[in-house]
Amino acid sequence: MNIPQVSVSDVADHAVLLDVREQDEWDAGHAPGAVHIPLGDLPSRLHELPDTDAATLAITCRGGGRSSRAVAWLSQQGFDVANLDGGMKAWHAAGKPLAADSANPSVK
Repeated sequence: MNIPQVSVSDVADHAVLLDVREQDEWDAGHAPGAVHIPLGDLPSRLHELPDTDAATLAITCRGGGRSSRAVAWLSQQGFDVANLDGGMKAWHAAGKPLAADSANPSVK
């Protein structure tokens, strides 16, 4: 299956993203407009997916592996989704904003 991709440069700084990383990774630093649903919880929390008003929903993890699996599965369920190429590591490297529960956001 071909996994749809979107580059960090094509996503607005405060766009709504779906972050499928684990809680400790989320707590360390995440995109300000992201919604957090860990990959393992996704099937039971589909009702929490953000409504992006007909725009493709970008999905991210640390580097792209877990989000690729989420995109493949969600696409099969009929959702319009794309993998954020390079994940949060690429987001951070591009100088995009990070929100965190700590004073020094980072990407885990």
